[in-house]
Amino acid sequence: MFGTDGIRGRAYEEITSPLLRKVALAVRETFDCQKVVVGYDPRESSPDLADALLSGFEGVEVDMLGVASTPAVAYFGAKDGVPALMISASHNPYHDNGVKIFAPGGRKLNAEEQAAIAELLDGTDAAPTSSGGPPARVHDASDRMEEYLDYTASAGLSAGGSLEGLKLVVDAANGACSETAPKLLRRLGAQVREVSCRPNGRNINEGCGAASPQNIAAETRPTEIGLAFDGDGDRVAAYDEGLLDGDHIIAMCGVDRRERGCLAGDTVVVTIMSNLGFHRAMRQRKINVVTTQVGDRHIVDALERGGWELGGEQSGHVIFRDLAATGDGLLTAVVLGDLLKRRSERLSVLAAETMKRVPQVTLNVRVPDGVAPVAAAEGVSSSAQAASDLLGEDGRVVVRPSGTEPMVRVMVEAPTEAEARRLADDLAAEITGRPRGAAGRPR
Repeated sequence: MFGTDGIRGRAYEEITSPLLRKVALAVRETFDCQKVVVGYDPRESSPDLADALLSGFEGVEVDMLGVASTPAVAYFGAKDGVPALMISASHNPYHDNGVKIFAPGGRKLNAEEQAAIAELLDGTDAAPTSSGGPPARVHDASDRMEEYLDYTASAGLSAGGSLEGLKLVVDAANGACSETAPKLLRRLGAQVREVSCRPNGRNINEGCGAASPQNIAAETRPTEIGLAFDGDGDRVAAYDEGLLDGDHIIAMCGVDRRERGCLAGDTVVVTIMSNLGFHRAMRQRKINVVTTQVGDRHIVDALERGGWELGGEQSGHVIFRDLAATGDGLLTAVVLGDLLKRRSERLSVLAAETMKRVPQVTLNVRVPDGVAPVAAAEGVSSSAQAASDLLGEDGRVVVRPSGTEPMVRVMVEAPTEAEARRLADDLAAEITGRPRGAAGRPR
């Protein structure tokens, strides 16, 4: 039931009210909690599912944040030392929903905690029996969001710093950051123009946000810097004369921290999807790179084990472990703006000076009906290895099943875009059963 990042599926079909109630009962039993924090993104199904979740927290005090970003929910879980739950399907379409669960302290569940909750859920969504306790004591905690914004400002800015003079265009994916991101960035002195910041319950991630970077590319004017958040606000991409993903942001922040003597262990943590150019750039700057499987939970685990502080994913999840327990798109945006102000340099120039991206093609290949993504990925393992052998040290091939959708992710890096595209298309064709070289690319 648990994917790469929580529980996710079609709202009212896979993600049902009985299931959410059972999730609450499982969280309460696993952590023996007296209080929890709950928030949700602005999908039309989120309020219903929030009510179902509350029905399972019998006798528990609940701070209900209302519409909030995932990192805001995690922040209050950490501050209060209690479990926190976020109802969201992140970058998925509006008709999906799900729940992310944070253990006390605002951290992602470890393997043992997740297994304990999964065992209590038992893979079903049958309505659990009542514990017979009193109903949840629910408090309207929406006013606490100001506290989160104040913290984000103080944590992300240098002493005496501001974002004054920066011209930003914010694409909030019609999601959880639609109000808070423009509000905070303006408060810090930036000029902000909003696009895709008007959620209506169904337009979340609809051709916008970090998962659809073509929107921020089209909307950003020559004098502006574009910032694109995803639906639940835990990741961000930037645009300035070109798209800058998590690799660029981590590279710039890593180099900046090392030059200021505050990069713990001179080490950053990324996943197997990070660009080969990122690894080369870090090696040139004498910064160690630790690589994990995909998923910010794996990055956080590695950071904690090593005592390091900076890591993230190419998708835009960036984790400053000394500042936050999880990835936070808004915090990352403030840190990036602060870096630009201190460097007095254009973002595109700074990014180009930091790393040179190797041509990379990534395809999200929908698997045929009845085929599991894991089996589909394993089915092309020999072809993927052959492509990898062909590229040698000049490229990479990664084929992995999605943890959130019925898809296989195919990533190929090669000396040229054309070669990367050809190899990726061949692998995608094999997954879908089309002849190699067939016209049309899977989406």
